[in-house]
Amino acid sequence: MTEKRIHILKGLLTQIEESIPDYEKTNDLVSKSSVGWQLDHSLKVINRVTAVLIKTNPKKYKKEFNLNRAILFPLCYIPRGAEKAPTVVIPPDTIYKNDLISQLAEARYQTKKTEPLPKYITFHTSCSWDAIKTTNLTFFRNAYETSFKN
Repeated sequence: MTEKRIHILKGLLTQIEESIPDYEKTNDLVSKSSVGWQLDHSLKVINRVTAVLIKTNPKKYKKEFNLNRAILFPLCYIPRGAEKAPTVVIPPDTIYKNDLISQLAEARYQTKKTEPLPKYITFHTSCSWDAIKTTNLTFFRNAYETSFKN
């Protein structure tokens, strides 16, 4: 990943860390779920995506145009409820502060492991498009901003 993209992701992880003390709070204007639920979900997504990227074979990359990605990513928009999240990234009913802290540590570790990866590696997402490594940070940023928008 480029230095700029790594810097953006590290900034998102810092924002997540700063939000952990508020994990029990809710804001019905944003979501019925607690801040902790949103943080847990965001960290699970980051950790799962980075783990897949690390294992991906860059030789399988094939460039394809995707209209949804071309429109939604630049707008920083992820429609709520448009896709069902995979079970592995759905938080448990009870969120614990220590679990958030350990997931954050894992996210920071996984981020470091993705830095030396080639620019063009890809994997198929549940959103019906192939995600390229360089677009994943945009996805993380958009997802985080969508989850915590006032």
